[in-house]
Amino acid sequence: MSSPSVLIVGCGDVGGRLAQQLLGLGWSVSGLRRNVAALPAGVAGIAADLENPQWPTDWPLVAPDYLVYCVAASQHDEAGYQAAYVQGLKHVLGWLAERGQRPQRLLFVSSSSVFAQQDGEWIDETAATLPSGYSGQVMLQAEQLALASGIPASIVRLTGIYGPGREWLLSQVRQGYRVTEEPPLYGNRIHAEDAAGLLAFLLKADAAGRALEDCYIGVDDAPAPLADVVAWLREYMGVTHWSEQQRVRRTGSKRCSNARARALGWVPQYPSYKEGYAAILAAQP
Repeated sequence: MSSPSVLIVGCGDVGGRLAQQLLGLGWSVSGLRRNVAALPAGVAGIAADLENPQWPTDWPLVAPDYLVYCVAASQHDEAGYQAAYVQGLKHVLGWLAERGQRPQRLLFVSSSSVFAQQDGEWIDETAATLPSGYSGQVMLQAEQLALASGIPASIVRLTGIYGPGREWLLSQVRQGYRVTEEPPLYGNRIHAEDAAGLLAFLLKADAAGRALEDCYIGVDDAPAPLADVVAWLREYMGVTHWSEQQRVRRTGSKRCSNARARALGWVPQYPSYKEGYAAILAAQP
């Protein structure tokens, strides 16, 4: 029996980590991105611009067993989100349809921005999705497109991704970043390696014949107030000064649960921000 094959559309940071994890398991991996030279070794490159409806000339002749749509918008406005998440997905689904290709499952990587809760409440995959911002609204539109594609699909709503190269908060704390403590501004995080690990886990589960839900939240075990995270990082890094300005994050405050993914057997490598940030800092010179 041959190993499964997967096409990762948007094979960047998280997608590249996923590719490396699956290659290590013996999977056949193709990666679609503009610059295929940036793909991890061992990934078959497909050079394409998702904003261009023209079929990529190096599209695989044989349908991949799995399709992972894991793109990042290059333009952070509504038009950019529409191009990346809605139009791009339409183009990929069209390329598959033109060749009569139907993967066994589609994983669409979405965002917790589809949730609008602001009062620190716990939420899971069944919580209401009534986003007021364009990012969450466009993501919901793309999610519906994936679920209506005719391909069995699961949505993976990732929370705040951090990791090597995603160190904005560390930089801010070093500058004396201030946040208000009351009311607590709860944030949700997942290490980039765990984000890729969850996607790999779901693919492996499906390949093993396990039934998947149509939605999973990708988050670690410990949503925490931003003030607590900043306080821990200040102590860990030995930062003693404060900036003159107090900055308050204006987005929603909520606590996302990973119970559904854990019930399937997934366990994050970095269960909280403490383990994740400690690993990042330990790797720095």
